[in-house]
Amino acid sequence: MTEPNPPTPPAAPVAPAPATPVPAAPPQAQGQPRPPQTQSRPPERRGGPPSPGERGPRKDLPQRGERPRSDGTKPVDLGRTDFNALRPSKRDLDADLERELDAALAGFDPKGTIVADEKKRSVPGAPRVREKKKGRIVAIHGKDVFIDVPGGRGQGVLPMLQFTEGKPVIGEEVEFDIDGYDGANGLLNLTMIGSVQNVTDWSSLARGMVIEAKVTGLNKNATGLQVEVNGIKGFMPVSQIDMYRVEKPEDFVNQKIKCMVIEIDPAERNLILSRRAVQERDKQEKAEKFWATIEEGQVKVGIVRSIKAFGAFVELDGAADGLIPISEMSWSRVADANEVVKLGQKVEVVVQRLDKETRKIGLSLKALIRSPWDDFADATKPGAKINGKVTRVEDFGAFVEVAPGVEGLVHVSELSMMRIRRVRDAVTEGQEITVQVISIDPAARRMALSLKSLQAEAEAVEAVKTQEEQEADIQAAEARIAARLTDPNSKLRGGIGGSRMTFEMGE
Repeated sequence: MTEPNPPTPPAAPVAPAPATPVPAAPPQAQGQPRPPQTQSRPPERRGGPPSPGERGPRKDLPQRGERPRSDGTKPVDLGRTDFNALRPSKRDLDADLERELDAALAGFDPKGTIVADEKKRSVPGAPRVREKKKGRIVAIHGKDVFIDVPGGRGQGVLPMLQFTEGKPVIGEEVEFDIDGYDGANGLLNLTMIGSVQNVTDWSSLARGMVIEAKVTGLNKNATGLQVEVNGIKGFMPVSQIDMYRVEKPEDFVNQKIKCMVIEIDPAERNLILSRRAVQERDKQEKAEKFWATIEEGQVKVGIVRSIKAFGAFVELDGAADGLIPISEMSWSRVADANEVVKLGQKVEVVVQRLDKETRKIGLSLKALIRSPWDDFADATKPGAKINGKVTRVEDFGAFVEVAPGVEGLVHVSELSMMRIRRVRDAVTEGQEITVQVISIDPAARRMALSLKSLQAEAEAVEAVKTQEEQEADIQAAEARIAARLTDPNSKLRGGIGGSRMTFEMGE
């Protein structure tokens, strides 16, 4: 039988190599910064040429371990300099900067530069900024009107069809814009501001251009008008037909209207026009002239454009809108403005209030009518008794209309001889009553009325009448008694009358 292999003895432990002693760092003093740690430099090569890429030592610089050499000159004494005194103040810097900006911007026109820059950057199809110019008509030939363009630019030509108000006269001054230059004829092509321009094809159309279009019909859904411009078909939404609501767009069919191009896409054959844009532009131009001449107290003729619960808006001279408050429509009380004015009606009004900053105008209809208070005050004096109708009942009293446009107040203390808790306990709306005038002020349009005074007077009259009736009754009774005593035919009877008394005699 074979014996098992003996176990292998464990290997002897190997002693570790002695560690190289590391010199201890000197203790840091408390509060002192730790010196920066630098990487150890590789040992210098001793002898032999430098390796490629390695530079040799420079002889003009001190080598390691050497002290810097001195040329024997004395260093310059910088002295002490007060740098705070040399620092400029912020106020001085701002003043210097402002002077430099003023000098750089001298003669600079920001408005003209912006307009010129916008013209340069304008994209095709966008409305360009037009600069208004004025010139005089020097000649008229056929359908062309020749204009002397100021500034040494020569002459320009305007189409006759742009003079919509009538044939022009030589020497007349017109306002125009330069569209381009005709090199073949040596003339400037001009266009009157806001005038209708010729359209030949899609290339002659541009956004913002004013043209004349013919309405050919309504679209399928009746949401706009189908128009045509020299064979080019377009569309006008119903919201762009007029500045105000259009109830019957079919009334514009077969009419020629002046409109503006607001959207154009020649590739898609899409052309959208607006008559409202032309109206708004014309209104804005008229508004500048209107606000320069409008004053309080002027009488204007306008058109009612909108009626609200608080009044009516009236368009004046096609340039601005004013408000007629419902209290200024009539001297009588008005419950509904539709009872006085109608949409589209021409009315004559007085400018009563004006605010040019906010561009608000207050108008009046009743200011053109003689105040009924003047006539009433001439015919009625305090103490007069008049009949009236209760129009309003308030907590402090009741208003009574005693004449058309003339109302007075019966204060709660003048309603009754007795103390009342509510005004409605004494009078109600629509009731016909008789009141007495206590005081009247036609300038302030105020009048004090009284019911109590009439009641007191009525009671006094009733008391006098009762007393008179009583006195009359007493006098009548006394007269009857006196008449009976003086009648000779009357007999005075007394005693027991005509009865007889019988006495029986005894024995």
